[in-house]
Order: sequence, then structure tokens, then C-alpha cells
Amino acid sequence: MVFRSEEMCLAQLFLQSGSEYDCISELGEMGLVEFRDLNPSVSSFQRRFVSEIKRCEEMERILGYLLREIRKASIAVPEEEASPAAPPPKAVLEIMEQLQRLEMELSEVARNKEKLQRNRLELTEYTHMLRITRTFIHSRSRHEALGPQYEEFPTLETDPAGTGCTGMQRLGAKLGFVSGLIHRGKVEAFERMLWRVCKGYTILSYTEVDESLADLDTGEINKSVVFLISFWGDQIGQKVQKICDCYHCHLYPHPENDEERADVMDSLRTRIQDLNNVLHRTEDYLRQVLQKSSESAFSWVVQVKKMKAIYHILNLCSFDVTNKCLIAEVWCPVSDLANLRGALEEGSRKGEATVPSFVNRIPSNDTPPTMLRTNKFTCGFQSIVEAYGVGDYREASPAPYTIITFPFLFAVMFGDLGHGLVMTLFALWMVLTEKNQKKKRSDNEIWNTFFAGRYIILLMGLFSVYTGLIYNDCFSKSLNIFGSGWSVKAMFTSHQWTNESLQSNSLLTLDPNISGVFIGPYPFGIDPIWNMAVNRLSFLNSYKMKMSVIIGVVHMTFGVVLSVFNHLHFRQRYNVYLVFLPELLFLLCLFGYLVFMILYKWLAFGAPDSRTAPSILIHFINMFLMQDADVSPLYPGQKGLQVFLVCVAVMSVPVLLLGKPLFFYWLYRGGKGLRRHRGYERVRRASEEDGAPTPQYDEDEEEGIEELPSREAAATPKQFDFADVILHQSIHTIEYCLGCISNTASYLRLWALSLAHAQLSEVLWGMVLRLGLRFTSKLGVIALVPVFGLFATLTVSILLVMEGLSAFLHALRLHWVEFQNKFYRGTGVKFIPFDFSLMPSIFEQDGLM
Repeated sequence: MVFRSEEMCLAQLFLQSGSEYDCISELGEMGLVEFRDLNPSVSSFQRRFVSEIKRCEEMERILGYLLREIRKASIAVPEEEASPAAPPPKAVLEIMEQLQRLEMELSEVARNKEKLQRNRLELTEYTHMLRITRTFIHSRSRHEALGPQYEEFPTLETDPAGTGCTGMQRLGAKLGFVSGLIHRGKVEAFERMLWRVCKGYTILSYTEVDESLADLDTGEINKSVVFLISFWGDQIGQKVQKICDCYHCHLYPHPENDEERADVMDSLRTRIQDLNNVLHRTEDYLRQVLQKSSESAFSWVVQVKKMKAIYHILNLCSFDVTNKCLIAEVWCPVSDLANLRGALEEGSRKGEATVPSFVNRIPSNDTPPTMLRTNKFTCGFQSIVEAYGVGDYREASPAPYTIITFPFLFAVMFGDLGHGLVMTLFALWMVLTEKNQKKKRSDNEIWNTFFAGRYIILLMGLFSVYTGLIYNDCFSKSLNIFGSGWSVKAMFTSHQWTNESLQSNSLLTLDPNISGVFIGPYPFGIDPIWNMAVNRLSFLNSYKMKMSVIIGVVHMTFGVVLSVFNHLHFRQRYNVYLVFLPELLFLLCLFGYLVFMILYKWLAFGAPDSRTAPSILIHFINMFLMQDADVSPLYPGQKGLQVFLVCVAVMSVPVLLLGKPLFFYWLYRGGKGLRRHRGYERVRRASEEDGAPTPQYDEDEEEGIEELPSREAAATPKQFDFADVILHQSIHTIEYCLGCISNTASYLRLWALSLAHAQLSEVLWGMVLRLGLRFTSKLGVIALVPVFGLFATLTVSILLVMEGLSAFLHALRLHWVEFQNKFYRGTGVKFIPFDFSLMPSIFEQDGLM
């Protein structure tokens, strides 16, 4: 972790023909540079290597199909620990041919398998239809089965002479049957449609199939219904056929007699058995092919992804016809220039180029991207800072200080020894098992967020253990480690307490003014006897509120002090005198003096004269009113010092408001000729405060001015506008002065959330765990088990997760708003190198799932 972003430079890469692919491959493995697009006006379809990219996309499509088939077969794709290198261009056609051959083989086998499954499903449905409709034929007559309402229709009446012929038979109509299967949800609508269209000339019988059948088109498991429709006449049969087609019924021929039905059933059993054997062999062969393909799937995917990335980078380069080489422009850290040259030499060697590729550093006025090197420990804290904004180029980074201040401010609000220990153990488990957790590749977004911040959680837990010891708070209970600093015997003697008075008073008021009661301070943290006192909350309120003010003023002062490093680094020395010093004096003369009064009162007033100590709040108010108001002073000469501090704070405001505008105006108007021109250049660069800070030179420095990087070069003002400068400085002055007041009050959230966490923990103990501890019998241990389970669940879900998230967000706000705005702009552009390791995994891309 560095304190500011690394120095960057713009370089030109001259890649010789034949070795450009290998050079880009080496750069992708090392992740050194960020490429710039030298063909912004050329569309992506007209670039030089568009055909190679299309070939890679076709291979990605085949690999996506392959991985989906492997997933369907529940076969794991083994991942190699070392990522395979990008294949040489000569091997691309070989990989393409191999993948196409594999796709054709898999497609043919999959089609045959699907066809066999569809045939088996049809035969299975036919078997169920024959078995169920047999019961319809051998049941009693349809007139009795359907009820007397059908007997009113003359078409179905029997012959009165007893010949056994109906009226339709006498007309020459023939009895017909339609049988098949339909989805269970369509039966009622299907029955109503038959009745309305056929006007009662049909008889419908149906029964649900016991076995659930799969739909090959959708893959869903559905319940089907077997139906048998009896009708008279060809016209009615045509209508029935159209209705069945409309409802997507699966129709099968109906046998005319039992002998034919038995023959068909025997034939179906034989065919189903043969299909099962063939299908089993097909599935075995398909699994063997997929198993063999899965062994190379990871390498293929990584290689294709790297090839596509390389050709995409080559499309960003320009082609030099004269020298027959590709020219690329890259941003590169100055410290990595030697590694960049070594990568180009290695690429030229692999490409067997006759002329080696080389790099040439070029000057530029463009603002470089911001690069901060991180590791697995610091990347979480850097992510917290960059969530507010990426730092400007070469600007001081808050991340190194955030490693300590962020978990500390969190712990001030979350101070509990027990809760901090649980959080520490959870984070320690994630840290110790991080290698196994990375291999699992969980899709749970919440878990991935916790795992990414495991080191942040670990430090937050450790700091919470420390502040829990300071507060002497462990699951809302105090620990008596060193013995109390209060004499219980002296309290009994002074108050003349007896056993009866102690039993009638559950809480005691601690009074340090009684002689002999207060022996001395507790060695570390808060005395545990305060947990029994009725005035405990009043004592903690005063303690934590003053502690929050002290921490807030120190934190803000530290942020203001860090701004001076930016001013000195960018050679803006005028900002040290016209911005930094007025801001620091305004903050320290007012709120720094408040901290001084708090510390002085703690040191100057002891237990005997604590009741006569004056109020700090009254003194702080009277400081602005410049009056005593009959309040005893804290120390001799207090009034004169307070008047002096207020005058210094008030005088620093006009300096902060008018200092820079007048200084810029003086620079712009002072001198003629070259001196006037250079003064104008300095004003042009310095007055653009909304952009990144730009290096400023003294007037006696005559060289290197035009070579300095500047983000404002593209937006150079035609003339110096004093009104714009003073308006901007007025906004900054008002924001800072009012922000000092509001930011100091904002740090009181440390006090509020700490008390809220302690009170919530105490309520949870008293309302849950104390219920289990009331049982004094032997069965009380059994009753304590579910009570402790409920207590643990509520502790984790409410106090650790919800309260922890609340404290995390408040600590985040204190860093973003109250701390970082004193010196950190966060308007830069992040350095994104061309690095193969930054590409998403094969399991993280939707197209390859």
C-alpha cells in the first residue's frame, strides 16, 4: 500500500509483424499497461482483426453449448491451478476444427437421444391408454354410466322392438372411437367444447394416469388424463378430431376387440424394452464423450478468452505501412518500464521476429489514470475509499489511514467484548479457509460480499474487543478483572445500609464525594461497579459524548493536515498559506479549544470538587458571546484567551475567502511580456480547482512548464475571470466553515450508536436469557437450552448483523463526508490494465453457463 498513486507515463509500443500476437500475450499475462484506442473513428466491423474475433466468438458459442451439455449430465469441469497460456495463432484453426467436430458429434447423439426419448414417451402413453380404455369397454352400458339425462336424446335410444339397434344405426351411421391423452388442466374446457360443438352426439369417458409423464418440449413433469370418445357418424368424428387437435391432444388408434388390444400391448412392451436398451447405450456413449471433453473444457475456454482479448487489443493499435509494424499507446507505471521492455523482448523471441519490438516513452498533457497497488489485505479498504470516488492522479490516498481509523470508529459504536469476539472468530475462520472458499465459487451475493471484506471484519472484531474492554461491556455485563475502585464497606458505613435496605433497593447511586468510598481509578476501562449504579447512564452519557467530540476533532484535524501534503507535492505553495493555515486555525481555535477544555476539566477537577466544576457547554457558548454570565472560570486568564481565539478564527475566514482570488489576480496583472504570459499560465492551471491539482512552479523556474500534465489543458479559459474564482472560493469557504460545525456534531453518532448498542444488548439479556436463568431446579438446565438458542439467534441476527451493518454504514459516512472531504477530491480515473487474471471466470459469464 502506497500513500499516493504511482507515477505514470505514456509510452508507444512498436510491435513487429509476426510477433505482435505474442507480445500482447506476454503483456496480458503480466498486467502492466492500459491500452488506448488509436482508431476511435473506425467502427468495430471495419477493424483489422475483426475476422479473428468472429472466429473466437464462434468457438465461444460452441464451448457454451458444450458446457451446457456437461452441466445437464452433472459432470464437474476440473479447473487447473495454473492458467494455460494463449495458444499460438497457428493452433487456432486446429482448436476450431476440433470444437466443430465435437459439436457435430454431440448434436447428432443428442438428436438421436431426444428422438428415442420421444418414441419411448409415445409408446408409454399408448400403453397407458390401452390399459385404461379397456376398463371403459368392459364397464356397464354408457347410458347407465352417464346418467338418465342422456336417455332423452333420440339418437341414443334403443329400438322399442328389442332388436338392439339404435336410431342412428337404422340411418346407416357407424359407431366410432377416438382415444388419447390430454393435459389434466384442459379436461374441463375440453369436455365443455365437445358438448357444445357435437350437441350431445358424443360420449366422453376419462381417467387420470397414475404415473407422471415428462414433456420433452418443456421438460416439465405433468399429470395426463386418458380419454375415450364414442360418436356416431363421420361428420361428428371430423368435429371431434378438430377439437382434439385444437387442445393438443396426443391421439392413438383404438383397437376394435380384446384380441387386437392384447397383441398391441405385447408389441408395445417389446418395443419399449428395446428402446430402453438403445437409449441406455446412447446415454453411456454421450456421457463418455462429455466426460472426455470436460477434461479439456477449462483449457479451451481460457485459451479462447485470451485469444479474443488479444485480438481486441490489436484492433486498438494503428498499422504503420512503412515500417510494417503495429503502433500502440499505453499508460504504464514508471516503475514497470523495465518489466515492459522485458515482456516485449520475450514476445519477440516467441514470435521469432527478425526485428525486436521496443517501447518509446512520449510526453503528454493528458491526465494519467490513477494506480494504487493493493494486496488481499488492503484491497478491501481501497474499495471503501474508491466507492466514494477514484483519487486524482498522484493525490494522497486515504486508504492507508483508513486501515486503522475505519475499524476503530466502527468499534467505538460497536464496543462489546462478546460481540467483538464472535465477529473476530467468524472473520478468522474466513481468513484461514480462504483458499477453499475461493474454489467453491459461491453464487450467493451476500456471502461473497462478506468474504471479500473478511480482513475488514477481522480488524473490526479485534477493535471491538478492545473497545469492549474499555467500556467493560460483555453481552451487556461487566467483568471484574482487577477489582473495583470503590469501597463497598465504606458505602455501607456512610449510608448506614442494612440487609433490609439492600433488599428493598435493587440499584445504588454512587457518590465519589463521600470520604473513603472512592479508593482510586480502575486500572483499565470502566469500573464494573457502574453496572449496578442507578446513575450509570448519566455517567456513560457524559463520558461517551466528550469522547466522541475528541475523536471527531482529532480525525478532522488529521484530514486537514493531510491536505498540506497535496499542496506541497503539486507545488501549490500558496495553498499552504492561503488555504491550509486558515482552515487549520479556524478548526483548532474553535473546536480544538473545546477539546482542550474537556481534557483540562478531566485533569483539573477531581472527585471532591466535581459538583462545583463549571459546565463546558456554557463556557463554549459564552466564548462566542464574549461574556461571563456569572459563571466561574475554568482557569485564570480564560476570558482573554477565548477572545483571542475567536478573533483569530474570525480573521481566518476573510483570508480563506479572498486570499486565493487576490493572489491569482495579482499573478495575472503582475509583469509584462514573458513574465505576464507565464503568470497567466500559472493562473490558468491553478484556478481550475474543480479538476485535479496540477504541479505549479515558481516564477524563477523557466523550464519544463509546458511538459507538465494538466487536465485543464483542453478547457483553457480565454481570460482570467475574477468573479468565477471568487464565487468558487466563496462556496468552498462557506462549505468548510459550516462543515466544521456540522461535522463535529456528526461525530456524536459515535456516542449515540454506542449507547443504543449497549442498551439493546442489555434489553436482550434481560428479556430472553434471564428467563432461563430463573429456573433453579434440575430441569432448569433443560429449559436453558432453547432459551440460549433463542438468545444466540437474536444476538447474531440483531446485534451482530443489523447493528453491525448500521455501525459500518455510519463509520463509512464519517470517512467519506467528515474526513476525506478535507483533502481528497476523488474525481480521477482508475487504471485498468490489460490483464488476463482480471477477466471473469468461465462460471461467471452467462454466455458460457
